Amino acid sequence: MRLVILDDYALASEWAAKYICNRIIQFSPGPDKYFTLGLPTGSTPLGCYKKLIEYHKSGDLSFKYVKTFNMDEYVGLPRDHPESYHSYMWNNFFKHIDIDPSNAHILDGNASDLQAECEDFERKIKEAGGIELFVGGIGPDGHIAFNEPGSSLVSRTRLKTLAMDTILANAKYFDGDLSKVPTMALTVGVGTVMDAREVMILITGAHKAFALYKAIEEGVNHMWTVSAFQQHPRTIFVCDEDATLELRVKTVKYFKGLMHVHNRLVDPLHSMKKN
Repeated sequence: MRLVILDDYALASEWAAKYICNRIIQFSPGPDKYFTLGLPTGSTPLGCYKKLIEYHKSGDLSFKYVKTFNMDEYVGLPRDHPESYHSYMWNNFFKHIDIDPSNAHILDGNASDLQAECEDFERKIKEAGGIELFVGGIGPDGHIAFNEPGSSLVSRTRLKTLAMDTILANAKYFDGDLSKVPTMALTVGVGTVMDAREVMILITGAHKAFALYKAIEEGVNHMWTVSAFQQHPRTIFVCDEDATLELRVKTVKYFKGLMHVHNRLVDPLHSMKKN
């Protein structure tokens, strides 16, 4: 497990974007070899998406041979609703890059058969060869995707009832009106993300500090679903200083002492430009 600690949100976002950029380019994707990328929504990844858009617009990165699979989607929210995750992904990322829309997979929360939709999503991931890199964020209660506290750590894509803490946290996106916030969602399972060959989790802000502490300094616990990734062979937690506030000084010092190693993963930043 790697813990990468940057000074602030902007630097953490840039490090994560550089890492994704380098992983895609080093994979050498092509028409017979697509890079598969798992993606989150929420406020945390926005800075990372902005940097990836910059790399694309500068000609350094192409998503032509990338397939994406999003973590989750609300149930019952119209696809074109401004707070649907379809809208979020297209407005904040997809419409600014060269990804083929047919390669951007997002769960359909309005499907007539939600169970079949979840099973189909798992099948599509399998047909794509599995996820090469799954990027995620977490909630203050340590949930990843919509795998709320108490979720099975071997769960697959399924219908999930949202915890009240999650509904309250999401109310800000619905004019503070709890009655407008969806109470159910389709989500990849913890097991789905664990199957990825590599997982990168973005954690920023003091309000996520206790969750980061639970994720890496305590044991694996289904009440803090992000803690499952202690058992993944290739997990990278990318965080800012504020998110480390609950960690032991010794832990922070240990991982900061490895930053010269971690920074080799993003420096130099690779480019698809022809020399």
